[in-house]
Amino acid sequence: MRTTTSKLTIGGTALAAAGLLLPLLAAPPAAAAADRYEAEGATLSRATAPTNHSGYSGTGFVDHTNAAGSSAEFAVDAAAGSTSLATRYANGTATDRPMDIGVNGGVVASSVPFGATGAPAVPFGSHQFPYAAGMLKPSGAQSALDQAVIKTYNAWKSAFVRKNCGNGWYQVISPDADHPYVAEAQGYGMVVTATMAGADPEAKTVFDGMVKYMLAHPSVNNANLLAAEQDASCKSVDGSDSATDGDLDVAYGLLLADKQWGSTGTYNYKDLAVKHINAIKKSEVNPTTHLMLFGDWSDSGESHYWMTRSSDWMIDHFRAFRKATGDSTWDTVRTAHQKLITSQQSKYASGTGLLADFVVNTNTTAKPAAGEVLEGPNDGDYSWNACRDPWRIGADAVTSGDAASIASARKLNSWIKSKTGGNPDKIVTGYHLNGTTFDSGDDMAFTAPFVVTALTDPGSQTWLDALWNKLATTSIDPQLYYGGSVQLQSMIVASGNYWVP
Repeated sequence: MRTTTSKLTIGGTALAAAGLLLPLLAAPPAAAAADRYEAEGATLSRATAPTNHSGYSGTGFVDHTNAAGSSAEFAVDAAAGSTSLATRYANGTATDRPMDIGVNGGVVASSVPFGATGAPAVPFGSHQFPYAAGMLKPSGAQSALDQAVIKTYNAWKSAFVRKNCGNGWYQVISPDADHPYVAEAQGYGMVVTATMAGADPEAKTVFDGMVKYMLAHPSVNNANLLAAEQDASCKSVDGSDSATDGDLDVAYGLLLADKQWGSTGTYNYKDLAVKHINAIKKSEVNPTTHLMLFGDWSDSGESHYWMTRSSDWMIDHFRAFRKATGDSTWDTVRTAHQKLITSQQSKYASGTGLLADFVVNTNTTAKPAAGEVLEGPNDGDYSWNACRDPWRIGADAVTSGDAASIASARKLNSWIKSKTGGNPDKIVTGYHLNGTTFDSGDDMAFTAPFVVTALTDPGSQTWLDALWNKLATTSIDPQLYYGGSVQLQSMIVASGNYWVP
């Protein structure tokens, strides 16, 4: 059979938007002896061949960077006559990228759409889900607030998001935790990455790498949950069981991803989310009290079974789980936690609204721990777990407008504003429930969450602005993953960019 060498060109004056990536060209999979041509090996005009995104198949990809008339020209050996052509590409914008296809100088297909392949449905900064009526926002232009979050996110991502241990895995490192990789960090990473889609063109690639890492590290007790800790080699250690806070965020992140990108790609996010949610219900919810357990390792014969950690009381997550599964159990779980928040504030912190890291005796009269029950002597105080509570409670208040959440958030806001005299620099790293301090440090894990509760009080604009300015001007410390992660997520909420799937 006679073959000829022809010039195949993809491009032309139809190019208009940035970001079309052409990794390769090939005949359809069903064709016999398909020839494959990598785009970076073509003759390029007004295009580049970078490697700064993952997912390409050769040595790079071709990027038509907003240049009309750019093209990639291939010398193709093919039998005379008609043949089929398939292209593999990525278009991270939200619109089609029409281009012409030509052979030997003549256009054979004009304005081929090359549709969007990964554009999020809720791009960061789109503000599609307004907060409840009466909520504040920091002063200044919305665009400036968004840019402050993006700046912090970029620094956070640079400091803590890694592609370690091979296998296409992405993960969040935790240099200040007791292990290099912890479930809490992976949960944060999944929620943050899905939320920042649109601002970060790599979001879907990174998120899928995080999903792959999560699936490769199942808990030994329930394979649909994430093992809590991995060592520097990404091997699960210390029993390979779960941690509830990580699982709650993993499930929530998967629901965000389903809304952002749909579930017909590499991973069925919705199916994975529902499996994770059902596993949480089975293994991390006390069936008697309907309160969160510490992990899937705490069962009815274990000493921590009638305890719960306040930073696991993620009310907005329970709402999302109810919506995703249709399971009314999550209404029961949500209500149980809201009642516990209200009662703990009333009985043990009426002047402050502060919650203890750990609450015990949940089967009788729930109360703050008296000394160490899991982590240290301040387990019954407002310490390194409960410091996240204003962010978690406030996030539900602003998104749902729920009266109980608003009341709980306002108690916390009123106390801390008074305690510090409106100066965020005076927030310290540890309080007894009566508001006296037991530590004098300074950390974003304690400071940042109060920006969220400040949103709920119409009389706190000046206080809110002081908190926001503190957060927006504080650089991410690459050694402090915990504080940096709480800072970023509190800023996402405060800027009006948080939403419940």
